[in-house]
Amino acid sequence: MSVTGQWLELADGVFARRYQELDLTVGLVCGTDRALVIDTRGDAVQGAELAAAVRELTSLPLAVAITHAHFDHCFGTSAFVSPTTPIYAYQGCRDTLRATAEAQRAEWSEYYRARGEPAVAEALGTAEIVSPDTEVTAPLGVELGGRRVTLLHPGLGHTDHDLAVHVPDARVVFAGDLVEHGAPPDFGDALPLEWPAAVEALLALDVTTLVPGHGDPMSRAEASEQHRELTAIAELYRSVATGDLDVEAAVAASPYPEDTTRTALRVR
Repeated sequence: MSVTGQWLELADGVFARRYQELDLTVGLVCGTDRALVIDTRGDAVQGAELAAAVRELTSLPLAVAITHAHFDHCFGTSAFVSPTTPIYAYQGCRDTLRATAEAQRAEWSEYYRARGEPAVAEALGTAEIVSPDTEVTAPLGVELGGRRVTLLHPGLGHTDHDLAVHVPDARVVFAGDLVEHGAPPDFGDALPLEWPAAVEALLALDVTTLVPGHGDPMSRAEASEQHRELTAIAELYRSVATGDLDVEAAVAASPYPEDTTRTALRVR
């Protein structure tokens, strides 16, 4: 597995970095005084690769925003730790990370060992877990110098603590795993009934590009289609919960594959 990625420039000083591994997408937003890194990858080796790639683009002081507490988005944070680097996350992310980090470490280390990638499993198994030090509880403007970004929680969705990064002057929002391009969304920790409203809140922003946590940057039309699919899942979830529809009928009617749908419906 290659740990290297590729930068995509979305606007002046606004970048997404794409990786083949887990189809991950992270971000970088540069001002004149500071740059904001959005997510840090899945272990110390991957975090160091990203940190070096960031330094190829900018020497500015950094800040970090973590979109949520899943390992592939934040176990690489140790590569960015310094006394002058704030690490932002929405309220609940820190507690979720502390509560679930070891279980995530065990699950995904086993995944990589089974895939024949012991070095990745070892890196994940020894990754230092860094908790965010700056909790976002309401929309927060962060000045980067000539550019102000807003850190916001659009609502419950992929998790109960998703954080998005809105770059108004570029009409870009980094959405984390609230949207996903090229594969169905992950419902493992999701709140299916509330998720459509969170994506609707992102679409209410004046943006032309939504950067997912996995996959290529999305247009409004692509994100709107995912909103439609998430709305369908919410309706199926509600119908199964009320007994108006059985699980097999819901699976048959779903826009997503059976395993994804059963996870969303909380049944196997």
